[in-house]
Amino acid sequence: MTAFADLHRAGDPLLLPCAWDHASALLLADRGFAAIGTTSLGVAAAAGLPDGASATRDETLRLALALGPQPFLLSVDAEDGFSDDPDRVAEFARRLAAAGAVGINLEDGLGPVDRHAAKIAAVRSAAPGLFVNARTDTYWLGDGEGTSRRLDAYREAGAHGVFVPGLGDPRVIASLVRQLDDIPLNILYTPAGPSPDHLADLGVRRVSLGSLLYRRALGAALEAAAGIRSGRAPGGMVPAYDDVRKLGS
Repeated sequence: MTAFADLHRAGDPLLLPCAWDHASALLLADRGFAAIGTTSLGVAAAAGLPDGASATRDETLRLALALGPQPFLLSVDAEDGFSDDPDRVAEFARRLAAAGAVGINLEDGLGPVDRHAAKIAAVRSAAPGLFVNARTDTYWLGDGEGTSRRLDAYREAGAHGVFVPGLGDPRVIASLVRQLDDIPLNILYTPAGPSPDHLADLGVRRVSLGSLLYRRALGAALEAAAGIRSGRAPGGMVPAYDDVRKLGS
């Protein structure tokens, strides 16, 4: 975990792109990203399953087994741990660590604070080498109320970092950075929100791309197909067939 933790504290904030399969992860690594996350939406949608419904436990583990041995640091989006039972979440985290993952992202889904804190503590005990990024959905699913209380509880439970997706107000972000002090704050990048440079100035130490790359890939595919049907050649970067083929070797 040390190398991954260090990326949150040295120099620029950690910009974490999120892959949804073997090919996307290896292509991102080839572009120089030392650490890569996974996107639960991408994993779920690619498998024809709902996101955030604890339906992709097997798919998530399968992807971790494929990516864990690769020469980059892997952090896995595990939704809520795929269980309300802290012991079962801890066992899943132990399997991720055994696969080679160095980080896990756990979301509270606005469930009970004590339950999520218990999951964090159980993961810390079962897989001490995993960097636990504790996500609260106070802005993703709510109006922001209770954010400070939840983050304090998750920090006390042993979270190495905390994640507040949906938060884009610079004043609130700066306030949370001051409150947290000793642990890194993770913010989800959105094109309509603060830029990575602005987030860095505010003290954010990790900027995640979430499902953005997956959704952009789908958009590019639709745009290319529609353009070809209309007689237009597709634009943008297209990896060569042979380059993609090598990813499976």
